[in-house]
Amino acid sequence: MPKKRTSRGRAKGGKGSSGTVHCSQCGAMVPRDKAKKITGRITLVEPQLAKELKSQGAYIAPSTDVKFYCVSCAVHRGIVKVRSENDRRNSGKLG
Repeated sequence: MPKKRTSRGRAKGGKGSSGTVHCSQCGAMVPRDKAKKITGRITLVEPQLAKELKSQGAYIAPSTDVKFYCVSCAVHRGIVKVRSENDRRNSGKLG
């Protein structure tokens, strides 16, 4: 049987079962090492207020937002691209 990906589509290696997470888009249960993790920074302060506070010298720490996507939702949102047969084997940056 031909092998599509060297990682079998996961980052598990030989460590047994990994936990599951819910997809942020569709709610499907996905293995944590297979899900695509996207981190983003969100600010809890309105931009106008943040501008005034920064002018007075205040530091506003941004909050980190972590989202997990299943592979199909990641492809649909453009986070992960569909790659050709030869390109699937290298796990470098998609760029």
